[in-house]
Amino acid sequence: MNQDDVGRAVAALRSARRVVAFTGAGVSAESGLATFRGAGGLWEGHRVEEVATPEAFAADPLLVWRFYDQRRVHALAARPNPAHETLSAWQERFPSYMVVTQNVDGLHQGAGSRDVIELHGSLWRLRCTGCGRERDDRTAPLPALPPRCAACGAAERPGVVWFGEALPTEAVMAAKSAVERCDVLLVVGTSAVVYPAAALVELAAAAGATVIEVNPEASALAHLAGVALRGPAGRLLPQVAAGLAGG
Repeated sequence: MNQDDVGRAVAALRSARRVVAFTGAGVSAESGLATFRGAGGLWEGHRVEEVATPEAFAADPLLVWRFYDQRRVHALAARPNPAHETLSAWQERFPSYMVVTQNVDGLHQGAGSRDVIELHGSLWRLRCTGCGRERDDRTAPLPALPPRCAACGAAERPGVVWFGEALPTEAVMAAKSAVERCDVLLVVGTSAVVYPAAALVELAAAAGATVIEVNPEASALAHLAGVALRGPAGRLLPQVAAGLAGG
């Protein structure tokens, strides 16, 4: 990455009116949160797929509950980093701006982002396994046992999208609508291998948007990027912001 790449990103954003930031686990990793993917992506010897499925919760709800309790405690201790803060500040710059995230930790909102689509749900919601009722809950640590739904009495589970589950329809439709109309799609801290979320990059590129990828390494969809910024988002996005402010 060189300053010419930053300059190209600045130029694309300077002329944009509709901007979408699509973020992944790499942004949270810069705040110290585990990604659970790739080397070392284990929790107490378990692959994340073993503690993040409906089948796992049915077989051993206390194991899964403990996993999400630990994730909540870590997320509560984490702080938004300069990437979160820059993405939040840009909501005041562009006439149309949205953050679409695969992250469940709430750090975008913690940095002040208001219009956030959470494709994979949130650590800070609970969902009833019976009637499907959801509620916000910021308890950390969690109680030892999953609470019971006030409406139907069934056990509540974390309000995240587990492996094998469909993404929330309303969130997916809103994200698709935004990326199909955007001038610039910022792809930040994601490997772009998790579908259907990664398809948003393809949709934006097909609609003619400029794709700016910000990631230490090329993602699976890096070939669609018109601009590639290689390095930590917490370092590079403030550089782009400084260039915009200087213009």
